[in-house]
Amino acid sequence: MNKTHMKSQSAIRAAFWRENPSVACKRGPSGAPLPQNSQPCDTRAAFVEYIDALARAGEISERLAQQVTL
Repeated sequence: MNKTHMKSQSAIRAAFWRENPSVACKRGPSGAPLPQNSQPCDTRAAFVEYIDALARAGEISERLAQQVTL
């Protein structure tokens, strides 16, 4: 049986930034991370690999893996 631990996109993004402190994160004037397409290519690739690993481990649903954005 698949156990799903994270159920929201915001929880996944927060976990990604927390678990990958060395990944570059461009931030706006307010200090919030900029949207996905404004992030460096290496950061976006790391996020895709992170999502794939979560889905394979059953930490998130396949549906959520297809929907989540950085």
